Amino acid sequence: MTRIQAACSCASLALACVLGSGIAARAQPMADNAAGSINLGARGGIAFGAPARPAPAQSGPAQDRPESPVEFNFRAGLATDYVYRGVTLSAHQPAAGAAFEVAHGMFYAAGSVATVKLPSQPVAEIATTGGIRPKWGSVQFDFSATHFAYPNETPPAGVTAGIDYWEAIARADTRINELLTIAGGFAYSPNVSNTGAWSSYAAVGVGLDLPGSVMPQDLGASVTAGVGYSWFGSQSPALGGFPLPAYLNWNAGMTVTYQKLNLDLRYYDTNLSRENCFVFTGDPSATLGGRPNAITNPAGLMSNWCSATFVAKYWFAFN
Repeated sequence: MTRIQAACSCASLALACVLGSGIAARAQPMADNAAGSINLGARGGIAFGAPARPAPAQSGPAQDRPESPVEFNFRAGLATDYVYRGVTLSAHQPAAGAAFEVAHGMFYAAGSVATVKLPSQPVAEIATTGGIRPKWGSVQFDFSATHFAYPNETPPAGVTAGIDYWEAIARADTRINELLTIAGGFAYSPNVSNTGAWSSYAAVGVGLDLPGSVMPQDLGASVTAGVGYSWFGSQSPALGGFPLPAYLNWNAGMTVTYQKLNLDLRYYDTNLSRENCFVFTGDPSATLGGRPNAITNPAGLMSNWCSATFVAKYWFAFN
């Protein structure tokens, strides 16, 4: 089993991209706008990976404040499970996370930290990102590069430098009308989780904001759903030399926002078999009884880390 435990972190790939059409001089901020509400498999556990919808505009002097050239966003919260693109990164146990972002015009830098429970036993997942968000017509783009670190881990056999890695990400969102938003994206890593395998991920999603006329004052809600597909190159010979299993994942749920408080209730699932789930995650609690594969899973070990699950997330956000 140790030769494939590096695959545990591959469940932590990343997000998104879509259609487009004159570039604006200023981009929308990432925090809690409608474009950021569609969950395409974003990183950071509770952080900016969590879908959110902005609370309705408040009346009063705050609306008259001059716009700052630098925008700062922060969020933190809890979840019943840290699920990333259908695969748990917290062994189906509660997780906590936080993130910040600083943006100037279309440029931004961000960082996040989330608790995880992975076979290599890192103390946390730490992501640092730099990117640019140009706007072209009605389409908001997001191009970035992210480094994922897992400090104080015990690297799996055959992975002498740990499972840290880099990834390039592209995402785009556009509004169809006042209530409906669509999004899509693509992510690529040349050496995911330091396994020697490249990884690619494509996703699309849709979001529907509930009309303000039917919601109580200061309360917002949206229904969102997304589907993504992951595929991989072959791992290094020390990890078996075979490709990680390609798979589909999907999610659907509702986010409710009251001022700075947010609650997301969401269903996640994948089409990975329990045997391939073990190959992908290296779940140390996997059980016997599955169908053996002489190359990828000779013992027929099975994991439930990729099974259908329902997750509740609660967080606060400051912009």
